[in-house]
Parts: sequence; structure tokens; C-alpha cells
Amino acid sequence: MLLCAFLVSVVPSLSLPPMAELKEKQSYYKRVLQILSRFGLDTFILLLISMILLAYLLPQGGTGRGTWSLSSLAGYGISLIFFFYGLKLNFVKLKAGLRNWKLHAVVHISTFILFPLIILSCKGLFQYTNTYPLWLGAFFLASLPSTVSSSVVMVSIAEGNIPAAIFNASISSIIGVFITPLWMSLVNTGANENADMSGIITKLVLQVLVPVVLGILLNKKWGWFAEKYKKELKYFDQTIILTIVYTAFCESFAQHMFSNIGFVELIMLGICMVSLFFLAYFIISLISRLLSFNREDTITASFCGSKKSLVHGTVMSKVLFANSTMTGILLLPLMLYHALQLIIISMIAQKLAKDKHHAATIKDPGGAVSV
Repeated sequence: MLLCAFLVSVVPSLSLPPMAELKEKQSYYKRVLQILSRFGLDTFILLLISMILLAYLLPQGGTGRGTWSLSSLAGYGISLIFFFYGLKLNFVKLKAGLRNWKLHAVVHISTFILFPLIILSCKGLFQYTNTYPLWLGAFFLASLPSTVSSSVVMVSIAEGNIPAAIFNASISSIIGVFITPLWMSLVNTGANENADMSGIITKLVLQVLVPVVLGILLNKKWGWFAEKYKKELKYFDQTIILTIVYTAFCESFAQHMFSNIGFVELIMLGICMVSLFFLAYFIISLISRLLSFNREDTITASFCGSKKSLVHGTVMSKVLFANSTMTGILLLPLMLYHALQLIIISMIAQKLAKDKHHAATIKDPGGAVSV
């Protein structure tokens, strides 16, 4: 009896320190993630890095073929991603966004013409070196549409033109179904030399555009579902992207495609991606000033025009580079650019928001400095 009483009194006290320690660790990891998120390094980016590491350690996990392989399941998920994406879009709001045509033109010309021309101008520096696959990946990145969710979020933080950001990011995704394959057909991809571009565009239309249009048509009746469960749908999107990244890098690691790419080349690639971003951002900002855009439209043009979509990149890579062992390498510039653009844009957005609020506190409504 005494032993039972002793155990009842002592065992709970013995179990408390581990529980307290667990809570302390959870709190520590949460603080670390909060600090990293301030610099754009969210959980998703860390998971992307983890997928590359996992592919390096277990490449056999993503090289399987068949109806229920990881690669096939990711392919099925692609259509669902774009169906739910279309389900979120309101056709009436998209139609209303057509008015600001100058802003739209700047965004789409920057996205689909400025970026590819910048990368094309550098082709001669890489064409006959072992880094040429990285240049191909950079050109693939340059041909992609603008990202949707992060563009809208960052424009919102910087207090730019949010309706225009939603419109441009949405339309960019649809245009990209046709423009990206056409740009890629102009260069020797090395990953899919005998590809039939008409077949690729047809596959993209069926796998991407048709689900988007179907979602838009069902928006009036089922749009509430996409809004209510947008957090869960975001996790679903990210899971599919992580699966595609894992399988792509498994193929590349299994075939030793990274044997000629070292740490120095990766550092140089990162520098090139940062330079690409700032060059595009500067040119778009300059054009916006020349066209006398207001502050809100300038922010939207600069943010939407300088960003690239990881979702569309991973999806299109499965079609454009089907069964290629180079897909991992070709996705590397996009993944680096995606991470860097989030870090840089988040810093710029926060600074612009602070600058506006600071200006508002030192001026009265009439523009006079307050005492």
C-alpha cells in the first residue's frame, strides 16, 4: 500500500520535467521559425531543402514508375491544384480588373519578355561549359508566369494595388500555359530534344488550363468551399510541390547529374539569381516612373513583374522534361530564385509599409508637418 502511494506521488513528478522540457523545446523551435519567417525563410522553404537532402539520401524512393508511384500521384495532384485555384477565382472581379491596362501590360511584358531576354543575353557565357544545364534552368525560370499567393500577400503588406495584383497574377498563370513551352522550344533543352511542342501544350491545356476553367465556372456555386478551406488547400498544394521536387531530384541524384556542379557553382548561381531579381526589379520600377504610375501601381508592377511561380515551374517541369534525368538541375535555379525573391520582397514590402506609415505620422491631412 505504501509502495502504491509512493508511486502515485513520485511518478507524476518524475514525468513533469520531460513534458516541461518538450514544451520548452517547442517554444524554442517556434521562436526560431518566427525569426526565420521575418527574412522570408518559412517552413515550406525549409521543407524544400529537406526534400533535396532526402532525395540525396534515398533516391530510390522517387524513381519508381507505375500508376501509384510518387511521380504519378504528383501528376494527379497537379490537376487538383489548378482546379481549386480556379475555384478561388471570381470571373466578375477578373473582368473588372481589365481597366488598368498599362499596369497589366508592364507586368506581363516584364514576366514573359524582359526576363527571357535577360537570360538569353547571357547564353554565350555558359553554352560550352559544364554549367550550361544551370543556364537552361535559369531560362526555364525566366519563361515562367508570376506567382499568385505570395505576390498578393507582399503587395498587401506594402499597401499596393491589391485588386490589380490578384488580376495580374491570375492572368499570368493562364498565359504561361502557352508562353512557357513556346520559349522553351526556342532553345535546345537537352532534356527533351525530340519533344513535340504541340503535344506538350495540349497536355498542359488538359492538365492545367481545363481544371482552372472548370474551377472558374464552378466558382459561383462552390467558391465558398475554396475560401473556407484555403488553409488546408494550401497545405495540399505544398505537399504536391514537395513530392514533385523530391521525385525530380531523385532522378538526378540516381543518374549522378550533379557530379560536375560544386559548391562554388551553387554560390555563383545564387549571386546570379539575386542579380537577376534586382535588375528586373529596377527596370520595372524605372518603367513605372516613366509611365507616371502612382505609388500603389508601382508597387504592384514591381512585385508581380519580378516574381516567378514555383508551383507552375514544378508542374510544367513534369510535362516539358518528362522522364528526364536533368529535371532536378533545371529546377535548381527556380528553387533558389523562389527562396531569394521571398526574402528580398518581404524586406522591401515591410520597408515600404513602414515608410508610408512614418510619412503619415509626420504630416497632417493637408500635407503640413504636425507639431
